Amino acid sequence: MVRLENIGKRYGTGSEVLQDVSLALTPGSFHFLTGASGAGKTTLLKIMYLAERPSRGIVTLFDTDVATVDRVVHVALRRRIGIVLQDFRLLAHLSVRDNVALPLRIAGAPESEIRENIPELLSWVGLADKIDARPATLSGGEQQRAAVARAIVCRPDLLIADEPTGSVDDDLAVTLVRLFERMNRLGSTVMIATHNQEFVRRFAHPRFHLAAGVLSGPSLS
Repeated sequence: MVRLENIGKRYGTGSEVLQDVSLALTPGSFHFLTGASGAGKTTLLKIMYLAERPSRGIVTLFDTDVATVDRVVHVALRRRIGIVLQDFRLLAHLSVRDNVALPLRIAGAPESEIRENIPELLSWVGLADKIDARPATLSGGEQQRAAVARAIVCRPDLLIADEPTGSVDDDLAVTLVRLFERMNRLGSTVMIATHNQEFVRRFAHPRFHLAAGVLSGPSLS
């Protein structure tokens, strides 16, 4: 599903943010990525979901060396990945329904499919009563769940989340992880980044750990 080989990343002339990072995610696996703020977690995830290119090393997604593909293939690979970001990135002028439907519309899905699937998905994440609301009227936790719904609406092969539990209380954080686990059981490979190692220990999933750009793991400890 994902293979990174000896990845290095630097910005400008600074020191490397990532140093010889190698990992492999098998189809259907579920991993956490832990590390303190500034350890390089976000940069590593961006390389995995094709928002950044490494300075060196090889990135293989879905058995494809991403350095060799043209723009059309790059876009096709990217559409197989669902992403939940720290800042949600919900569009303020759109309702929750239309925010969540956006990936389907970009992919050219018929409106009949959107009308059928979006209410069911929003009910699944506990937002059935917020379907017509604007993001500004939602709580932080509700915005996070809307962002999760948008990330999973296309049933991604790879689901990546960057600190999805960082701005919510413990109960909602557990709820969000359980949503990711349900997607994993439906077939998505999942990688969740978090700085909260104590929280991660509640779940029986292996974890990678980043410290100063150096990756270790996976570990269950």
